[in-house]
Amino acid sequence: MIAALIRSLGRPLMRLRYRVEAEGLEALPPPDGRGVLFLASHPTLVDPFILVALLHRSWEPTLVAGRDHTVHGPLRWLARAFGVRALPDPASHGAGCREALAGELADLAGRLRAGHRLLLFPGGRLSRQKTEDLSDNSMLEAVLRQAPGTRVVVVRMRGLWGSRFSAASGQRPRLGVNLLKGAGYLLANGLFFMPRRKVRLVFEEVTDLAVAEGRTALNRDLEARLNADPGPRTFVPYLFWQGHGPRVLPEPPRPRVAGNPRTVPAQVRDAVRRHLQGVTGHHEIQDGLTLVGDLGLDTLAHRELELWLERAYGYPCSDPASLQTVGDVMLAATGAAVSLRQGELKAVPHAWFHAPANLPIELPEGGTIPEVFLRQAKRGPGRMAVADQTSGVRTYRDVITAILVLKPVFEQLEGDHVGLMLPATGGAGILYLALLFAGKTPVLVNWTSGSRSLSQGLDLVGVKHVITVSTLLNRLDAQGVDLSAIRERLWLLDVEGKRIPLAAKLSAALRARFDWSALTSVRPPETAAVLFTSGSESQPKAVPLTHGNILANIRDVTQILRFRKDDRMMGCLPPFHAFGLTTTTILPLVLGIPVVYHPNPTEGRMLARIISAYHATLLVGTPTFLAGIARQAEDRHLESLRWVISGAEKCPDALYATLARRWPGVTVLEGYGITECSPVVSVNREEDPRNGTIGKPLPSVEWAIVDLDTGRRVPPGEPGMLLVRGPSIFGGYLNPSAASPFQTFEGKSWYHTGDLVREEDGVLVFAGRLKRFVKLGGEMVSLPAIEEALAQRFMGEEDAEPLLAVEATAEEINPDLVLFTVSGIPREEANAAIRAAGLSPLHHIRDVRRVEQIPTLGTGKTDYQALKALLAEPVA
Repeated sequence: MIAALIRSLGRPLMRLRYRVEAEGLEALPPPDGRGVLFLASHPTLVDPFILVALLHRSWEPTLVAGRDHTVHGPLRWLARAFGVRALPDPASHGAGCREALAGELADLAGRLRAGHRLLLFPGGRLSRQKTEDLSDNSMLEAVLRQAPGTRVVVVRMRGLWGSRFSAASGQRPRLGVNLLKGAGYLLANGLFFMPRRKVRLVFEEVTDLAVAEGRTALNRDLEARLNADPGPRTFVPYLFWQGHGPRVLPEPPRPRVAGNPRTVPAQVRDAVRRHLQGVTGHHEIQDGLTLVGDLGLDTLAHRELELWLERAYGYPCSDPASLQTVGDVMLAATGAAVSLRQGELKAVPHAWFHAPANLPIELPEGGTIPEVFLRQAKRGPGRMAVADQTSGVRTYRDVITAILVLKPVFEQLEGDHVGLMLPATGGAGILYLALLFAGKTPVLVNWTSGSRSLSQGLDLVGVKHVITVSTLLNRLDAQGVDLSAIRERLWLLDVEGKRIPLAAKLSAALRARFDWSALTSVRPPETAAVLFTSGSESQPKAVPLTHGNILANIRDVTQILRFRKDDRMMGCLPPFHAFGLTTTTILPLVLGIPVVYHPNPTEGRMLARIISAYHATLLVGTPTFLAGIARQAEDRHLESLRWVISGAEKCPDALYATLARRWPGVTVLEGYGITECSPVVSVNREEDPRNGTIGKPLPSVEWAIVDLDTGRRVPPGEPGMLLVRGPSIFGGYLNPSAASPFQTFEGKSWYHTGDLVREEDGVLVFAGRLKRFVKLGGEMVSLPAIEEALAQRFMGEEDAEPLLAVEATAEEINPDLVLFTVSGIPREEANAAIRAAGLSPLHHIRDVRRVEQIPTLGTGKTDYQALKALLAEPVA
């Protein structure tokens, strides 16, 4: 009855806006007992209503719809009312979707053989251009092959392209919102005086479709018929005083994925290749191969690919027309794909930008991180604290609420140490604090370190549970990351969180507003975090950092860098990285700086867009990640930045040059740090930044530069081993077998950094890691110096990923220097570049090995352990 009422009212209501002319409908032979399949173009969301209202009296067709008409609120309700046959979608049918779809198509073919009439949009989705693209359609052939003798009627819809209900604007139309706006326009026009949009429907019965010639020929035949004489994009005024005539508008650009697939991180490229190999059966997956023509993907496979991208990388890519090649898929995994559903970033609340300008910000007193955080939160519980594109913006009160919800849950977890495996998100900082308030020591888990190292590290500190989320596991699984060794320890927050009673959440929200006593009385564990060294040179070691270590480091940083109340930070470093834990997770929460996160630091384009949307003023990262952002950012994206803080590895001259040229208002502050030092040791000052240096040591850090041979302090300008001591230095490794990193010098105990530096005018200059020097001909030869000379010659500003690395063979006496390169640099050219840089012949390359990519760690550093393993393998 509802469907009949809608049909009865549909035609008169549509006449208030549309003037529909049907050509060829009356000339169609009447129903004769054979099945009839109406195949229509699909420019707007109102197409089904116009066609059903026009056809229901004589033909009574059953509408067959894809997900455009069955997943959104108003459309879902209307689809049920009209008895729409919704085709199965992988989002709801999962792995069994192809089987379910085959069954549905067989049923539709049976209905046609029984004489039923069906109305179907063969494109499967809303048109993104004025013409239909059926290249990946396999549904039509499957139905017609099973229902021979079916009458086929092609319906060309003209005049609707450019309507508010079309995708001509480049955005997916919102049916409910536009219907409400349309009702308002009708009232403003006195119901009957609204300008009409002329709609022309051309019906043509076809008897010679190329069904027997296969899917490709059939789709091309039908495309040609549906796309005959396509109309332009037109705008028809909504108010009678604006005129009644249509106005032709320019066509939207064809969707495309911008960027160079070679810039996509190697692990993402490999994951896409493996996935497409499994889906298509093709072994050679090259960037330029087309998904439809070369790999044979159909509409369903496209949809499954979109879902895989969204599940693995978090990006909806709802426009298949933008995914044409393998390279497009690789770029889509970094957020570069055109997507009507993705559209713009989530709106940022106005309160995010409300803060007094240019006023200094102060760190509260306190002996533990929870204590300092609570004092900061009490200064303004309604202030913005953290944000990301998944959970939105959260205030300090929201953070307190979440901690009160999670604290009793975490208290029940077995053991004093609990693992935390999350990327950079607003939730990571909240969970870290919740563990401390629950009396647990957070152990930051680095999923890039390998399954064996993960398991050994967790066993070392007695971790029984590792808190993580399904979205991260899906992404890591898609990238081929092996977590099998710790799978049984994983504690999924998105699963376990559903078991928390609503009453507990309401109680926490109430207490967050009126009573924080459950938090103020907490005595957190002495160790504030356990991290593992990066393992770029050796096996990871467990590093315990106390509250005193981390807070001393933060207090030093806030003394020398003038943070302001109107600062906003961009965070992308994973919290398992000491640089990320201290500077982008803990520091903003205890200092009161709003921080917005994005979980993947390699997605430069998305990070640049987020910086722009949230008006971030501070960007913290490693040079590899920073270079990716600068390379993919438009000039407008980084205009709000005042500082770029670089650490973890040497910042290359090319990155300095790019930032200075494109964003002259940005100050680059390069620093130096070590996990064991919480981690910052030195950093450039805002008032006197010196490119190519690591700045001055922090106020509380004592330091000495010692000659390797004599054990005495070196004179200024001479390189030597850096020794440090102070309240931010840790107390020793948890690994029983690890050698002590401390040595006695001048009667005091110092931490031996393993790094060579020199002092120039009170500023430190990094000279390289001792482990990255080799002794040749009685001289110490720096491998980083060779890499720098080669990078200046063979790498450009556009290269975000490392394209070369130098390592030495294992011989203790006169080892060979080996160049690993992605681009296949000839040895003679490499040595010419080394000579041109002023390095001696001892620095010359002896061998060149070409590799698919330079291995990197999750922090963006080159993985020299992996290169050493490659050196041990025989040369093919």
